[in-house]
Parts: sequence; C-alpha cells; structure tokens
Amino acid sequence: MDRFASLRGFVAVVDHGGFAPAARSMGLATSSLTRQVNALEAHLGTVLLNRSTRSLSLTEAGSQYLADARRILEELAEADRNVREAADRPSGTLRISLPVAFAKLHVSPLLPVFLKRYPDVRIELQATDSVVNLVEERIDVAIRIGSPGSDSLIARKLAPHHRIVCASPAYIEGCGSPSEPSDLTQHNCLVFGRDEIGATWQFTKAKQSQSVRVEGSLKADSSEVLRDAALADLGLVLLPSWLIGQDIKAGALKQILGDWQADLGTDLDGIYAAYLPNRRGSVKLRCFIDFLVEQFGAPPYWEGA
Repeated sequence: MDRFASLRGFVAVVDHGGFAPAARSMGLATSSLTRQVNALEAHLGTVLLNRSTRSLSLTEAGSQYLADARRILEELAEADRNVREAADRPSGTLRISLPVAFAKLHVSPLLPVFLKRYPDVRIELQATDSVVNLVEERIDVAIRIGSPGSDSLIARKLAPHHRIVCASPAYIEGCGSPSEPSDLTQHNCLVFGRDEIGATWQFTKAKQSQSVRVEGSLKADSSEVLRDAALADLGLVLLPSWLIGQDIKAGALKQILGDWQADLGTDLDGIYAAYLPNRRGSVKLRCFIDFLVEQFGAPPYWEGA
C-alpha cells in the first residue's frame, strides 16, 4: 500500500463528498480509489468513513485522522517545495501574518521593493492584531512584537522593542515636562488598554526603579488612537518606538524622561519573525527575513538620528 497515495485519496473523498467525484479529480477509476481507502482502513484497523448508497460521513476516528492526514500532506508538500527552492531562486506564495499598525508603517511600504527583487514570489499578507495559529492558518511567518510566542516556533529577532514616553511640543509648552516619573501623576496621561496593567507605567535607571499609577482623559485599546491623541496635544503617552519614532524625528512629538527606561512591566524585548520548524528550509522565507533585517537596519531606522 502506498501510504501517501492512500492519505491523499482519503482526504480527496472527504473534500469532494464522495468516491466518484474524488476519483475524477485525481484521474483515477472509482474502484482504484475505493481500494486505496479500504487498504488504509485495513491498515489502521478501524473504519474512517460511514458509507451508504446515498451518503458518506466521517466516523469519530475518521474526523481525528483527517486533521493529521491534512497536516502530514501539507508538510510533505512543504518539504518538496523547500527542496525545489533550494535548487532554484525563491518562488511560490509566502503567507505572512503581522499586527495591523506595524504592517502599515514598516512592512507594506517595503513589499514593492521585495517583490521587484524576487519576482517569482507572491505575498499573501494577513494584517491582524490577533495571535494566529500558524498551522491552522497555514502561515509561513508571523511578525510578533514583544515575544515570539510559542516555544515550538523558531524565531529570529528583527529589531529591539521598547517604549517611549512622549508628548507634543504644544502640550509640553502649556503643561510642562515631568523631570521624574513620579511627576506623571500631575499630567494627563493617555492610557493603553482597558485593564489596570496599561495604567501602571514602570521605569528603571541604573539601580533605581519606579512604578507610577497614571490616569487621564483617554483610555484606548489602540496604540494608533493614542498616538493621534498625543499628536493633537491631548497629553503624555507611553508607546513603542516603532510607532512614534518617526514622529519624534520629525519634531511632532518629543521624548520625555529619556534617561529612564519605560515599560508596562511585561517581558517584551523584541520584534521577531516566527515560523514553524518545517519552514526552516524555505528559501523564500529566509530571503524575506533577511530582507527585513537589511531594511530595518541596526539600530532600526525609526530610532536612528
């Protein structure tokens, strides 16, 4: 029995809803496909499909086996693609998942350059602030901000990640600038999130540390909303350097308490490209990650002078 042929046959029967249409799609006789699935069931010692003259359905064992069969076939196809890519230039579809704001600011402007450099690669980009399952969503690489996520993923650090306290020049002129973290209690602070974590700003300098409970007129679960509010002179904000670095360079925002390292007390230290181990040999993936590292620079361009 050809195990992989039987797996493909089983999945095709499920996808097409019957043996006859599945056989036609595969260019096989219905009897040949039936023998493949029968042989697979005999090998496993269980029934995968409930058959009748008018309907076909998965057994409980069949439902469990189907997910594994799809994964195995996808990994085999990926292994084949990796070998072919290794002998040729990057080609095929690269599926990318990344946060919305980071996509707009730092990745989508670079895609035309990447695609001109590698014309045989096609990009499918999923911009979402949710942490997606790379297996279920069939994602080749996810850009993760803070930490890579699961220990089962391979991760490469693309850039550092840290937060900056800042405000507009007009706000500073009208309300002054805090000289110590404790002074923040006298200012209108724009808070990220809907829980108490975002309202506690933590600061470290040498061996000193301060934790300040801040409050203000605006709380939002969107960093972009808070950035826009700060640009509109509403108050002080604690945001990632990749989001407001260009605003600081342009003079639209000014860094405050720059001699302190600020964060929200979470273990968030980098911007990572994370991918599954079975994607390790993908040339198009390696080229894309190398491209981002090259384009971002060290230090990244949004923090450079």
